[in-house]
Amino acid sequence: MKSSGSANGRSAGEAVFDWVDRHARHRRDNGLRRVVEPRGSAEDVLDLASNDYLGFARHPAVVEAAAAAAHRWGTGSTGSRLVTGTTELHTTLEDELAGLYGAEAALVFSSGYTANLALVTTLTGADSTIVSDGGNHASLIDGCRLSRARVRVVPHADPGAVRNALEGSSPPHVVLSESVFSVDGDTAPLDELLAACREHGAALLVDDAHGLGVLGDGAGAFTAFGLGGAPDVLATATLSKALGAQGGAVLGPRRVVDHVAQAARTFVFDTGLAPPAAAAALAGVRLLREDPRRARRVQEVAHGLHAALTERGVPAGSPGAAVLGIPAGSPDTAVTWARSCLERGVRVGCFRPPSVPDGESRLRLTARADLEERDIQRVVRVLTAGG
Repeated sequence: MKSSGSANGRSAGEAVFDWVDRHARHRRDNGLRRVVEPRGSAEDVLDLASNDYLGFARHPAVVEAAAAAAHRWGTGSTGSRLVTGTTELHTTLEDELAGLYGAEAALVFSSGYTANLALVTTLTGADSTIVSDGGNHASLIDGCRLSRARVRVVPHADPGAVRNALEGSSPPHVVLSESVFSVDGDTAPLDELLAACREHGAALLVDDAHGLGVLGDGAGAFTAFGLGGAPDVLATATLSKALGAQGGAVLGPRRVVDHVAQAARTFVFDTGLAPPAAAAALAGVRLLREDPRRARRVQEVAHGLHAALTERGVPAGSPGAAVLGIPAGSPDTAVTWARSCLERGVRVGCFRPPSVPDGESRLRLTARADLEERDIQRVVRVLTAGG
């Protein structure tokens, strides 16, 4: 009878995932291990790590809209968008998002990640060339990988490099960029990128996850850069940041958005966004349109934080919208600094490889519309004490 054991007493099956242990040791030894830590519902912490820029996640109108939708439609969408997963809330949300962006059409997804995968993979293929900013989000990078297209990664926020890449590539082309980059918080030169695209007959695809609710009096990068209605520009947006909900959307010319609805695997085969999340996002859109002062206030707070930190010698990056990046050096330094801040009552983001390149670990602060001057000064005190 053949034994299922080995010489050291371990079964053959136990060795199958030994490589997982090697990866775990590498992460631990290099300060890269991440821990899922639940937060309480009523913490006494000043939170500059979340993406709730406008304070909508707990806004009474947003919470009440989600609760009412749960009572009316249930907690889940019950199927994919093309089967039973579309309600009146979804189509109304799409109409109002398109109106906010000045776009012909919008299509709502279960997340911003799936929206980015949909946009990139349905508008490119093996015969396409993608020119992608070196600072782009993982969802855009994964879209490039799934697209099977030729991908040229160019230096960050460099229109000249984009032009050079387009000149040396075979059409059809698309250019991928975030509007506001999620780690450093700088704003892409979208007007210059569009000019480069039009010189070479390329489409511009913009991830506006961190622009919606902040740029253009809250209407996002399309408004800030005058891109609304452009026939060769599309955007993705997330509903989980400034709108305080969950989900994502693709926005742009109707014929292209219709194509995405027909061809995107993350739309056709994914369960639709839950009705409570759709209702919450819709309430957020309406609040944003009613009071654009919230968006202006976010930028005031971001620039106030930047000025106060740099005055104290903290090398915070200049914010294009609500995000500020602060170089921290090694992963261990970043983790220790972030933990020290939390112990003093301020939560900040901590970014380490692979979220950022090797040697570029950093803290990330996100401004919020409801922060006051005393909050800004508290953040500065805590960061300078913990650095």
